[in-house]
Amino acid sequence: MTDRASLRTWLGAAVAATILGGLALVAVPGQDVFPAAPGPGQPLGAATPAPPVDQADATRAEAIGDLLGRRAKAVRDRDERAFLATVDPAADEPFRSSQQRLFANLAGVPLTEWSYRLHPDDTLDVTYLPDTVTGAGTGAGTGEGADAAELWAPAVDLRYALRGGDVTPTSRAMGYLFARHDGAWYLRSDNALDRLGRRTWRGPWDFGPCEVTAAEHGIVLSHPGDEPMVDRLVHELDPAVRAVSEIWPTSWSERVVLMLPDSPGEMRALVGPNFPVESVVAVAVADRVDNATRTVAGQRVVLSPNGVRALSIPSLRVVLRHEITHLAARADTVDGSPTWLLEGFADYVGYRDSGVTLEEGAPDLARRVRYDGPPTSLPEDRAFRSNGSELDQAYQQSWSLARYIADRYGEETLITLYRKLAAVGPASASRTDDLLREVLGADRAELVGGWQHYLRDALK
Repeated sequence: MTDRASLRTWLGAAVAATILGGLALVAVPGQDVFPAAPGPGQPLGAATPAPPVDQADATRAEAIGDLLGRRAKAVRDRDERAFLATVDPAADEPFRSSQQRLFANLAGVPLTEWSYRLHPDDTLDVTYLPDTVTGAGTGAGTGEGADAAELWAPAVDLRYALRGGDVTPTSRAMGYLFARHDGAWYLRSDNALDRLGRRTWRGPWDFGPCEVTAAEHGIVLSHPGDEPMVDRLVHELDPAVRAVSEIWPTSWSERVVLMLPDSPGEMRALVGPNFPVESVVAVAVADRVDNATRTVAGQRVVLSPNGVRALSIPSLRVVLRHEITHLAARADTVDGSPTWLLEGFADYVGYRDSGVTLEEGAPDLARRVRYDGPPTSLPEDRAFRSNGSELDQAYQQSWSLARYIADRYGEETLITLYRKLAAVGPASASRTDDLLREVLGADRAELVGGWQHYLRDALK
Protein backbone atom coordinates (compact mmCIF):
# COMPACT_ATOMS: atom_id res chain seq x y z
CA MET A 1 0.00 0.00 0.00
CA THR A 2 1.86 3.05 -1.23
CA ASP A 3 -0.02 5.57 0.95
CA ARG A 4 0.33 3.68 4.23
CA ALA A 5 2.65 6.18 5.93
CA SER A 6 0.57 9.20 4.97
CA LEU A 7 -2.58 7.38 6.04
CA ARG A 8 -1.15 7.00 9.53
CA THR A 9 -0.56 10.75 9.67
CA TRP A 10 -4.12 11.45 8.61
CA LEU A 11 -5.57 8.84 10.89
CA GLY A 12 -3.45 10.13 13.72
CA ALA A 13 -5.15 13.51 13.56
CA ALA A 14 -8.66 12.14 13.10
CA VAL A 15 -9.67 12.47 16.72
CA ALA A 16 -13.34 11.91 17.54
CA ALA A 17 -14.69 15.31 18.55
CA THR A 18 -17.86 15.92 20.48
CA ILE A 19 -19.77 19.18 20.25
CA LEU A 20 -22.19 19.25 23.15
CA GLY A 21 -25.36 21.21 22.54
CA GLY A 22 -27.73 22.64 25.15
CA LEU A 23 -31.28 21.48 25.70
CA ALA A 24 -34.09 23.57 24.28
CA LEU A 25 -36.16 25.32 26.92
CA VAL A 26 -39.11 26.75 24.99
CA ALA A 27 -40.84 25.26 21.97
CA VAL A 28 -42.30 27.24 19.12
CA PRO A 29 -45.92 26.48 18.15
CA GLY A 30 -46.38 22.95 16.89
CA GLN A 31 -43.68 21.39 19.07
CA ASP A 32 -44.09 19.39 22.23
CA VAL A 33 -43.47 21.15 25.52
CA PHE A 34 -42.51 18.93 28.44
CA PRO A 35 -43.62 19.99 31.95
CA ALA A 36 -41.04 20.34 34.66
CA ALA A 37 -40.79 17.69 37.36
CA PRO A 38 -42.51 18.49 40.69
CA GLY A 39 -40.35 20.27 43.24
CA PRO A 40 -39.49 18.92 46.69
CA GLY A 41 -42.58 18.35 48.80
CA GLN A 42 -44.90 19.21 45.96
CA PRO A 43 -47.67 16.67 45.29
CA LEU A 44 -47.92 15.22 41.81
CA GLY A 45 -50.30 17.19 39.66
CA ALA A 46 -49.86 20.46 41.57
CA ALA A 47 -49.27 23.51 39.40
CA THR A 48 -46.06 25.47 39.83
CA PRO A 49 -46.74 29.23 39.77
CA ALA A 50 -45.20 30.68 36.63
CA PRO A 51 -42.75 33.55 37.08
CA PRO A 52 -44.12 36.91 36.00
CA VAL A 53 -43.70 37.44 32.28
CA ASP A 54 -43.09 40.82 30.75
CA GLN A 55 -46.07 41.46 28.50
CA ALA A 56 -43.94 43.00 25.78
CA ASP A 57 -41.64 39.96 25.74
CA ALA A 58 -44.64 37.65 25.66
CA THR A 59 -46.05 39.52 22.69
CA ARG A 60 -42.70 39.41 20.88
CA ALA A 61 -42.26 35.71 21.63
CA GLU A 62 -45.70 34.89 20.26
CA ALA A 63 -45.10 36.85 17.08
CA ILE A 64 -41.62 35.49 16.46
CA GLY A 65 -42.72 31.97 17.37
CA ASP A 66 -45.32 32.28 14.63
CA LEU A 67 -42.69 33.65 12.25
CA LEU A 68 -40.34 30.73 12.93
CA GLY A 69 -43.20 28.27 12.58
CA ARG A 70 -44.04 29.67 9.14
CA ARG A 71 -40.38 29.63 8.15
CA ALA A 72 -39.97 25.98 9.16
CA LYS A 73 -43.17 24.95 7.38
CA ALA A 74 -41.99 26.69 4.24
CA VAL A 75 -38.78 24.63 4.28
CA ARG A 76 -40.68 21.39 4.81
CA ASP A 77 -43.28 22.24 2.14
CA ARG A 78 -40.66 23.59 -0.29
CA ASP A 79 -42.55 26.89 -0.47
CA GLU A 80 -39.96 29.50 -1.45
CA ARG A 81 -42.40 32.37 -1.44
CA ALA A 82 -43.48 31.69 2.14
CA PHE A 83 -39.86 31.23 3.22
CA LEU A 84 -38.69 34.53 1.77
CA ALA A 85 -41.72 36.29 3.27
CA THR A 86 -40.11 35.71 6.70
CA VAL A 87 -36.98 37.64 5.62
CA ASP A 88 -36.95 41.36 6.32
CA PRO A 89 -37.42 43.26 3.03
CA ALA A 90 -35.40 46.06 4.67
CA ALA A 91 -32.42 43.76 5.34
CA ASP A 92 -29.32 44.29 3.26
CA GLU A 93 -29.26 42.70 -0.16
CA PRO A 94 -26.45 40.18 0.58
CA PHE A 95 -28.48 38.68 3.42
CA ARG A 96 -31.66 38.48 1.37
CA SER A 97 -29.75 36.82 -1.46
CA SER A 98 -28.07 34.37 0.92
CA GLN A 99 -31.48 33.35 2.24
CA GLN A 100 -32.71 32.68 -1.27
CA ARG A 101 -29.64 30.55 -1.96
CA LEU A 102 -30.07 28.73 1.36
CA PHE A 103 -33.61 27.73 0.43
CA ALA A 104 -32.50 26.53 -3.02
CA ASN A 105 -29.55 24.60 -1.58
CA LEU A 106 -31.88 22.63 0.70
CA ALA A 107 -33.91 21.27 -2.21
CA GLY A 108 -31.90 18.03 -2.40
CA VAL A 109 -31.90 17.34 1.34
CA PRO A 110 -34.50 14.84 2.57
CA LEU A 111 -35.71 15.99 5.99
CA THR A 112 -37.81 14.26 8.60
CA GLU A 113 -37.70 17.36 10.81
CA TRP A 114 -37.00 21.06 10.39
CA SER A 115 -38.26 23.34 13.13
CA TYR A 116 -37.08 26.07 15.49
CA ARG A 117 -37.13 26.49 19.23
CA LEU A 118 -37.28 29.93 20.74
CA HIS A 119 -35.73 30.90 24.08
CA PRO A 120 -37.33 34.25 24.95
CA ASP A 121 -35.70 34.20 28.39
CA ASP A 122 -32.22 34.34 26.79
CA THR A 123 -31.92 37.59 24.88
CA LEU A 124 -29.03 39.88 23.96
CA ASP A 125 -28.88 43.62 24.36
CA VAL A 126 -28.74 44.99 20.83
CA THR A 127 -28.74 48.64 21.83
CA TYR A 128 -25.24 49.23 20.54
CA LEU A 129 -25.41 47.37 17.25
CA PRO A 130 -24.21 49.65 14.43
CA ASP A 131 -26.61 51.62 12.28
CA THR A 132 -25.75 49.40 9.32
CA VAL A 133 -27.66 46.63 11.13
CA THR A 134 -30.52 48.64 12.62
CA GLY A 135 -30.98 50.83 9.56
CA ALA A 136 -31.29 53.87 11.78
CA GLY A 137 -30.50 57.02 9.85
CA THR A 138 -28.62 55.16 7.11
CA GLY A 139 -31.20 54.46 4.45
CA ALA A 140 -30.14 50.80 4.73
CA GLY A 141 -31.89 48.01 2.91
CA THR A 142 -34.68 49.17 0.64
CA GLY A 143 -34.37 52.77 1.72
CA GLU A 144 -37.80 54.04 2.74
CA GLY A 145 -39.05 52.23 5.84
CA ALA A 146 -35.69 50.57 6.44
CA ASP A 147 -35.46 51.80 10.02
CA ALA A 148 -36.61 49.12 12.47
CA ALA A 149 -39.19 50.20 15.01
CA GLU A 150 -37.82 47.47 17.27
CA LEU A 151 -35.04 44.85 17.28
CA TRP A 152 -35.01 41.67 19.35
CA ALA A 153 -32.35 38.95 19.72
CA PRO A 154 -33.70 35.92 21.59
CA ALA A 155 -31.80 32.65 21.45
CA VAL A 156 -33.04 30.30 18.73
CA ASP A 157 -32.20 26.66 18.03
CA LEU A 158 -32.64 24.94 14.69
CA ARG A 159 -33.90 21.40 15.17
CA TYR A 160 -33.50 19.11 12.16
CA ALA A 161 -33.13 15.47 11.14
CA LEU A 162 -31.88 13.93 7.91
CA ARG A 163 -33.98 11.12 6.48
CA GLY A 164 -31.98 7.93 6.21
CA GLY A 165 -29.32 9.12 8.63
CA ASP A 166 -30.74 10.58 11.84
CA VAL A 167 -32.72 8.41 14.23
CA THR A 168 -33.42 11.42 16.46
CA PRO A 169 -33.35 15.13 15.56
CA THR A 170 -30.42 17.29 16.55
CA SER A 171 -30.28 20.97 17.53
CA ARG A 172 -27.87 23.76 16.59
CA ALA A 173 -27.81 27.37 17.75
CA MET A 174 -28.76 30.15 15.33
CA GLY A 175 -27.70 33.75 15.89
CA TYR A 176 -30.89 35.36 14.59
CA LEU A 177 -31.72 39.06 14.88
CA PHE A 178 -35.37 40.00 14.36
CA ALA A 179 -36.77 43.38 13.38
CA ARG A 180 -40.24 44.86 13.60
CA HIS A 181 -41.51 47.52 11.26
CA ASP A 182 -44.80 48.28 9.56
CA GLY A 183 -46.47 46.26 12.32
CA ALA A 184 -44.79 42.94 11.48
CA TRP A 185 -41.72 40.98 12.62
CA TYR A 186 -39.06 39.67 10.23
CA LEU A 187 -35.68 37.94 10.29
CA ARG A 188 -33.21 40.82 9.82
CA SER A 189 -29.81 39.05 10.02
CA ASP A 190 -28.06 35.80 10.90
CA ASN A 191 -24.60 37.31 11.46
CA ALA A 192 -25.15 40.69 13.13
CA LEU A 193 -24.88 39.01 16.54
CA ASP A 194 -21.42 37.58 15.79
CA ARG A 195 -19.84 40.60 17.49
CA LEU A 196 -21.93 39.82 20.60
CA GLY A 197 -20.71 36.23 20.76
CA ARG A 198 -23.80 34.53 19.34
CA ARG A 199 -23.09 32.90 16.00
CA THR A 200 -25.28 31.04 13.56
CA TRP A 201 -24.34 27.43 12.91
CA ARG A 202 -23.63 26.85 9.24
CA GLY A 203 -24.68 23.59 7.66
CA PRO A 204 -23.65 22.19 4.29
CA TRP A 205 -26.59 24.03 2.68
CA ASP A 206 -24.98 27.34 3.62
CA PHE A 207 -22.06 26.52 1.31
CA GLY A 208 -23.76 25.26 -1.83
CA PRO A 209 -26.44 23.03 -3.35
CA CYS A 210 -26.65 19.71 -1.52
CA GLU A 211 -27.08 16.20 -2.84
CA VAL A 212 -27.90 13.18 -0.70
CA THR A 213 -27.12 9.64 -1.84
CA ALA A 214 -28.59 6.80 0.19
CA ALA A 215 -27.09 3.47 1.18
CA GLU A 216 -28.68 0.74 3.27
CA HIS A 217 -27.01 1.94 6.48
CA GLY A 218 -26.87 5.68 5.96
CA ILE A 219 -26.42 8.57 3.58
CA VAL A 220 -23.68 10.61 1.95
CA LEU A 221 -24.33 14.35 1.88
CA SER A 222 -22.23 16.14 -0.74
CA HIS A 223 -22.25 18.90 -3.33
CA PRO A 224 -22.54 18.64 -7.13
CA GLY A 225 -19.33 17.60 -8.81
CA ASP A 226 -18.33 15.04 -6.16
CA GLU A 227 -20.02 12.08 -7.86
CA PRO A 228 -16.92 9.85 -8.28
CA MET A 229 -15.98 10.22 -4.60
CA VAL A 230 -19.59 9.78 -3.52
CA ASP A 231 -19.78 6.52 -5.47
CA ARG A 232 -16.73 5.22 -3.58
CA LEU A 233 -18.18 6.25 -0.24
CA VAL A 234 -21.59 4.70 -0.91
CA HIS A 235 -19.92 1.49 -2.03
CA GLU A 236 -17.85 1.29 1.18
CA LEU A 237 -20.40 2.58 3.71
CA ASP A 238 -22.51 -0.54 4.21
CA PRO A 239 -19.58 -2.97 4.50
CA ALA A 240 -17.95 -0.62 7.02
CA VAL A 241 -21.07 -0.51 9.19
CA ARG A 242 -21.37 -4.28 9.07
CA ALA A 243 -17.70 -4.69 9.97
CA VAL A 244 -18.07 -2.45 13.03
CA SER A 245 -21.31 -4.10 14.16
CA GLU A 246 -19.65 -7.50 13.86
CA ILE A 247 -17.24 -6.63 16.66
CA TRP A 248 -19.09 -4.01 18.74
CA PRO A 249 -21.49 -5.85 21.08
CA THR A 250 -23.78 -3.02 22.18
CA SER A 251 -26.73 -2.04 20.03
CA TRP A 252 -26.43 1.21 18.10
CA SER A 253 -28.43 2.83 15.32
CA GLU A 254 -26.28 1.42 12.49
CA ARG A 255 -27.12 4.63 10.63
CA VAL A 256 -24.25 6.82 9.45
CA VAL A 257 -24.20 10.30 7.93
CA LEU A 258 -21.07 10.91 5.87
CA MET A 259 -20.53 14.57 4.99
CA LEU A 260 -18.23 15.53 2.14
CA PRO A 261 -17.57 19.28 2.25
CA ASP A 262 -16.13 21.23 -0.65
CA SER A 263 -13.59 23.33 1.24
CA PRO A 264 -11.59 23.53 4.48
CA GLY A 265 -13.82 26.44 5.52
CA GLU A 266 -16.94 24.30 5.22
CA MET A 267 -15.29 21.44 7.08
CA ARG A 268 -14.28 23.83 9.86
CA ALA A 269 -17.88 25.01 10.17
CA LEU A 270 -19.02 21.40 10.59
CA VAL A 271 -16.40 20.23 13.09
CA GLY A 272 -15.44 23.38 14.99
CA PRO A 273 -13.29 26.46 14.36
CA ASN A 274 -10.26 25.25 16.31
CA PHE A 275 -9.90 21.85 14.69
CA PRO A 276 -6.83 21.35 12.43
CA VAL A 277 -8.87 20.50 9.35
CA GLU A 278 -5.93 20.82 6.97
CA SER A 279 -4.19 17.83 8.54
CA VAL A 280 -7.04 15.35 9.01
CA VAL A 281 -8.79 12.99 6.67
CA ALA A 282 -11.96 12.45 8.71
CA VAL A 283 -13.55 13.46 12.01
CA ALA A 284 -16.37 11.84 13.97
CA VAL A 285 -18.55 14.43 15.71
CA ALA A 286 -21.76 14.53 17.74
CA ASP A 287 -23.93 17.43 18.85
CA ARG A 288 -25.27 15.95 22.09
CA VAL A 289 -24.45 12.85 24.13
CA ASP A 290 -26.36 11.46 27.11
CA ASN A 291 -24.53 8.40 28.40
CA ALA A 292 -27.19 7.69 31.04
CA THR A 293 -29.88 7.13 28.41
CA ARG A 294 -27.42 6.09 25.68
CA THR A 295 -28.77 8.86 23.46
CA VAL A 296 -26.58 10.52 20.86
CA ALA A 297 -27.80 13.22 18.48
CA GLY A 298 -26.17 14.74 15.42
CA GLN A 299 -23.52 12.10 14.84
CA ARG A 300 -21.59 12.72 11.64
CA VAL A 301 -18.42 11.58 9.96
CA VAL A 302 -17.04 14.68 8.25
CA LEU A 303 -14.49 13.92 5.54
CA SER A 304 -11.64 16.12 4.42
CA PRO A 305 -12.38 17.70 1.04
CA ASN A 306 -8.78 17.07 -0.03
CA GLY A 307 -7.35 14.25 2.07
CA VAL A 308 -10.06 11.68 1.48
CA ARG A 309 -9.68 11.86 -2.29
CA ALA A 310 -6.02 10.85 -2.00
CA LEU A 311 -6.81 7.56 -0.24
CA SER A 312 -6.67 4.20 -1.92
CA ILE A 313 -9.72 1.96 -1.48
CA PRO A 314 -8.02 -0.13 1.27
CA SER A 315 -7.05 3.04 3.11
CA LEU A 316 -10.57 4.46 2.79
CA ARG A 317 -11.92 1.27 4.35
CA VAL A 318 -9.63 1.69 7.35
CA VAL A 319 -10.65 5.32 7.78
CA LEU A 320 -14.38 4.62 7.59
CA ARG A 321 -14.21 1.70 10.02
CA HIS A 322 -12.13 3.78 12.44
CA GLU A 323 -14.58 6.69 12.47
CA ILE A 324 -17.71 4.54 12.47
CA THR A 325 -16.32 2.70 15.51
CA HIS A 326 -16.39 6.04 17.34
CA LEU A 327 -20.04 6.45 16.35
CA ALA A 328 -21.02 2.95 17.45
CA ALA A 329 -19.26 3.25 20.81
CA ARG A 330 -20.11 6.89 21.56
CA ALA A 331 -23.15 6.21 23.76
CA ASP A 332 -20.98 3.96 25.94
CA THR A 333 -17.98 6.30 26.05
CA VAL A 334 -17.77 8.90 28.81
CA ASP A 335 -15.79 12.04 28.09
CA GLY A 336 -12.34 11.96 29.67
CA SER A 337 -11.75 8.24 29.16
CA PRO A 338 -8.14 7.35 28.28
CA THR A 339 -7.49 8.38 24.71
CA TRP A 340 -4.99 5.58 24.08
CA LEU A 341 -7.83 3.10 24.56
CA LEU A 342 -10.45 5.01 22.54
CA GLU A 343 -8.20 5.63 19.55
CA GLY A 344 -6.34 2.35 19.81
CA PHE A 345 -9.59 0.41 19.75
CA ALA A 346 -10.92 2.42 16.79
CA ASP A 347 -7.70 1.71 14.90
CA TYR A 348 -7.92 -1.95 15.87
CA VAL A 349 -11.37 -2.19 14.29
CA GLY A 350 -10.23 -0.14 11.31
CA TYR A 351 -7.28 -2.42 10.54
CA ARG A 352 -9.04 -5.65 11.53
CA ASP A 353 -9.03 -8.12 8.63
CA SER A 354 -7.11 -5.62 6.47
CA GLY A 355 -3.98 -7.73 6.24
CA VAL A 356 -1.86 -4.74 7.31
CA THR A 357 1.03 -5.82 9.51
CA LEU A 358 2.08 -3.96 12.63
CA GLU A 359 5.21 -2.69 10.91
CA GLU A 360 3.27 -1.46 7.87
CA GLY A 361 0.72 0.38 10.00
CA ALA A 362 3.17 1.70 12.61
CA PRO A 363 6.45 2.46 10.81
CA ASP A 364 7.51 5.22 13.22
CA LEU A 365 6.98 2.96 16.20
CA ALA A 366 8.92 0.17 14.48
CA ARG A 367 11.93 2.45 14.00
CA ARG A 368 11.78 3.58 17.62
CA VAL A 369 11.66 0.03 18.94
CA ARG A 370 14.66 -0.99 16.85
CA TYR A 371 16.86 1.99 17.68
CA ASP A 372 15.70 3.21 21.10
CA GLY A 373 13.64 0.39 22.52
CA PRO A 374 9.86 0.21 23.14
CA PRO A 375 7.87 2.88 24.98
CA THR A 376 8.12 2.80 28.77
CA SER A 377 4.58 4.01 29.56
CA LEU A 378 1.10 4.21 28.12
CA PRO A 379 0.51 7.11 25.68
CA GLU A 380 -0.59 10.25 27.52
CA ASP A 381 -3.71 12.17 26.52
CA ARG A 382 -1.70 15.31 25.81
CA ALA A 383 0.18 13.51 23.02
CA PHE A 384 -3.08 13.27 21.05
CA ARG A 385 -3.37 17.06 21.13
CA SER A 386 0.09 17.56 19.64
CA ASN A 387 1.11 17.34 16.01
CA GLY A 388 3.74 15.84 13.76
CA SER A 389 5.76 12.84 14.87
CA GLU A 390 4.56 12.93 18.49
CA LEU A 391 0.95 12.62 17.34
CA ASP A 392 1.80 9.81 14.92
CA GLN A 393 3.65 7.96 17.68
CA ALA A 394 0.69 8.30 20.03
CA TYR A 395 -1.70 6.70 17.55
CA GLN A 396 0.71 3.99 16.46
CA GLN A 397 1.44 3.06 20.06
CA SER A 398 -2.27 2.97 20.88
CA TRP A 399 -3.03 0.72 17.95
CA SER A 400 -0.20 -1.61 18.87
CA LEU A 401 -1.48 -1.73 22.47
CA ALA A 402 -4.93 -2.75 21.28
CA ARG A 403 -3.39 -5.41 19.03
CA TYR A 404 -1.29 -6.68 21.92
CA ILE A 405 -4.29 -6.97 24.25
CA ALA A 406 -6.32 -8.76 21.57
CA ASP A 407 -3.47 -11.14 20.74
CA ARG A 408 -2.50 -11.81 24.37
CA TYR A 409 -5.88 -11.84 26.10
CA GLY A 410 -8.36 -12.26 23.25
CA GLU A 411 -10.54 -9.91 21.25
CA GLU A 412 -13.47 -10.28 23.65
CA THR A 413 -11.24 -9.14 26.50
CA LEU A 414 -10.19 -6.06 24.52
CA ILE A 415 -13.85 -5.18 24.02
CA THR A 416 -14.59 -5.76 27.70
CA LEU A 417 -11.69 -3.52 28.69
CA TYR A 418 -12.95 -0.76 26.42
CA ARG A 419 -16.44 -0.93 27.86
CA LYS A 420 -15.12 -0.93 31.44
CA LEU A 421 -12.65 1.93 31.11
CA ALA A 422 -14.71 4.04 28.71
CA ALA A 423 -17.72 3.89 31.01
CA VAL A 424 -15.77 5.48 33.88
CA GLY A 425 -14.42 8.60 32.22
CA PRO A 426 -11.55 10.37 34.00
CA ALA A 427 -10.00 7.95 36.49
CA SER A 428 -7.13 8.09 38.94
CA ALA A 429 -4.06 5.94 38.49
CA SER A 430 -5.18 3.59 41.26
CA ARG A 431 -8.70 3.31 39.83
CA THR A 432 -7.23 2.55 36.41
CA ASP A 433 -5.02 -0.15 37.91
CA ASP A 434 -8.05 -1.69 39.63
CA LEU A 435 -10.00 -1.84 36.37
CA LEU A 436 -7.05 -3.29 34.47
CA ARG A 437 -6.59 -5.99 37.10
CA GLU A 438 -10.31 -6.75 36.99
CA VAL A 439 -10.26 -7.35 33.23
CA LEU A 440 -6.67 -8.37 32.43
CA GLY A 441 -5.33 -9.54 35.76
CA ALA A 442 -2.53 -7.01 35.31
CA ASP A 443 -1.97 -3.42 36.39
CA ARG A 444 -0.45 -0.66 34.24
CA ALA A 445 3.15 -1.67 34.95
CA GLU A 446 2.45 -5.30 34.03
CA LEU A 447 0.49 -4.23 30.95
CA VAL A 448 3.38 -2.04 29.76
CA GLY A 449 5.90 -4.81 30.44
CA GLY A 450 3.96 -7.35 28.38
CA TRP A 451 3.45 -4.80 25.61
CA GLN A 452 7.20 -4.12 25.47
CA HIS A 453 7.98 -7.82 24.99
CA TYR A 454 5.29 -8.01 22.32
CA LEU A 455 6.77 -5.08 20.39
CA ARG A 456 10.31 -6.45 20.57
CA ASP A 457 9.12 -9.78 19.15
CA ALA A 458 6.85 -8.30 16.49
CA LEU A 459 9.18 -5.52 15.29
CA LYS A 460 12.62 -7.09 15.59
